Amino acid sequence: MQITGTPASKHGLDTHGLLNLKAAHWNLATAALYEAAIRRGEAVLGAGGALITNTGKHTGRAPKDKFFVDEPGSRGDINWGEVNKPIDQERFDIMLGRALAYLQNREVFVQDCFAGADPAYRLPVRVITETAWHNLFARNMFIQPKREELAHFEPQFTIMNVPNLMGRGAADGLASETFILVDMAKRIVLIGGTSYAGEIKKSVFTLLNYLLPARGVLPMHCSANIGQRGDVAIFFGLSGTGKTTLSADSTRTLIGDDEHGWSDNGVFNFEGGCYAKVIRLSREAEPEIYATTERFGTILENVVFDPETRHLDLNDASLTENTRASYPIEFIPNMSLDGTGGHPDNVVMLTADAFGVLPPISQLTPEQAMYHFLSGYTARVAGTEKGLGSEPQATFSTCFGAPFMPRHPIIYAEMLRDRIAKHGAKCWLVNTGWSGGKAGVGERMKIAYTRAMVAAALNGTLAQAGVRQDPNFGLLVPENCPDVPTDVLDPRQTWADKGAYDSTAHDLRGRFEANFKQFESHVPEKVRAAGVRAAA
Repeated sequence: MQITGTPASKHGLDTHGLLNLKAAHWNLATAALYEAAIRRGEAVLGAGGALITNTGKHTGRAPKDKFFVDEPGSRGDINWGEVNKPIDQERFDIMLGRALAYLQNREVFVQDCFAGADPAYRLPVRVITETAWHNLFARNMFIQPKREELAHFEPQFTIMNVPNLMGRGAADGLASETFILVDMAKRIVLIGGTSYAGEIKKSVFTLLNYLLPARGVLPMHCSANIGQRGDVAIFFGLSGTGKTTLSADSTRTLIGDDEHGWSDNGVFNFEGGCYAKVIRLSREAEPEIYATTERFGTILENVVFDPETRHLDLNDASLTENTRASYPIEFIPNMSLDGTGGHPDNVVMLTADAFGVLPPISQLTPEQAMYHFLSGYTARVAGTEKGLGSEPQATFSTCFGAPFMPRHPIIYAEMLRDRIAKHGAKCWLVNTGWSGGKAGVGERMKIAYTRAMVAAALNGTLAQAGVRQDPNFGLLVPENCPDVPTDVLDPRQTWADKGAYDSTAHDLRGRFEANFKQFESHVPEKVRAAGVRAAA
């Protein structure tokens, strides 16, 4: 077997059952992985230096294809259901054996890396991939050990990624040809049947969401940054709500754009890179992220480009709305050197309300914060995703990350509530969605307004402003905000048809109430009363 790169001195691939390989490429640097990806026909070089790849029919995650092995050690801790589905040990072992056989006489690429910037809580992870570009993705997204740390690196979990190995659906106990199988006992995640790189990233996040609560650390699907006064802000939000955009602020230091832990020491990034949506990215509105799309070391997924000039067309959504850029966090000019910060002063929950009825910003009481954290609301826009009809579709993803939460949502919500109370953090709900009507009628909230409102929240200005209580959702809405027109703060005033606003708001309030019924028996009366029932 040919070996290239810098392998660990022990805990080699034979410990994972990988035998008779054609070659094993260990911890290759970015340039070497570029060369391998292009040589193998996995990707092409863009005009600005980014590596461009196409993930085929899978341009997003496949949540219905993720399964946990039903084994004694983790059985009682997993919240089994539609999100966390069981697969028996025998079926997992069959799929693992098939993957090991498939990889014989093939090249594999290996990255040994850490998840977690705080050394007290970091998880050593080995990522073994069939392709070079997926290995570069792992190198971008996770934290690279120092050379001396590689000499005694011992992985606690292994991610094995074989995108070209297809499952047989029901014959293998799977939902389709795609599979993401998590075995907590064997400490392996097996991914196959999909080339979407986000499955690697989110598999590690899922592991941390399982492991860290037992160690007193709250794992969070959020971005985080630090102000000049040392004040920390975290931004919860689902994809497309502005989590990455709003945290990449030139006036603040970026800790990370997507996944963090909140320990007794403060906030720490899980990752060493960013994975940003780049559809319709603007150089003017998002200069820091835009610059990464024209840089060596960035991976662009499903971005359309001119085949002759290799120039990008970031406005072209013909392949997918979910175009992505993966890049090391140091590509953002004002990034944190150590990926850590203190306890949050502000907790921001982001939603993109395509119904256009939620206020653009509101301050939350602790009880409202728990309610909206458990709700995890956003709305997808009709026409941007396959299968959506002509109307916006409400999405409730508890803790703003239900697909990645193996434990019961109440565990994460109570941990957040307790930390907010202990450290006196202010909480905000920010709507980055529509104003003046629902999607198709109104317009997306101007990013300049959203940035102004968030800045006012973080610097303390909004805490001093007068508030009114929204009559539909009971939220405390500021009456004024610097650089934002007053009528924008009141969503009803932006609608030409006030009756249509009232009926749409009433409909969305009902959706919130119906969704929250699943949590009512788990939360105190104060939280139930703090929901979206109309203000008295």
